[in-house]
Amino acid sequence: MKSSLSKFILIPVCLLLFSTQCEEDIPPITQENEQQELSVLKAEIENLARASICGDTFECKFIAFGSKPCGGPWGYLVYSTSIDTEALKKKVDTYNSKEASFNTRWDIVSDCAVANPPVSVNCENNACVAVY
Repeated sequence: MKSSLSKFILIPVCLLLFSTQCEEDIPPITQENEQQELSVLKAEIENLARASICGDTFECKFIAFGSKPCGGPWGYLVYSTSIDTEALKKKVDTYNSKEASFNTRWDIVSDCAVANPPVSVNCENNACVAVY
């Protein structure tokens, strides 16, 4: 009985010790690293939107982009329906959420000016242009 009880205790203890020995050292998140990730994602989103074209078969649209520390977006991203708009919206939602977390984590400040959305979006030379 004593032998089986010691195995019952010894095995989990050994597993716990082995599992903690294999952990990798994960570097801490720095403001610079997080800012770099945001910059890469922002460029990816802007490139996707810039690749869109407009014309008779594609509609121009806009979406709130970025997250100001005081609340609201930094601005509005113009795009057309010629691209995968669902993928764009997901990327923008991810970016906005990550930037909001970044602002909170690093106590980022900015002016609290409100970015007004475009009054309309026009198609000029196969590119969507915001009208304010």
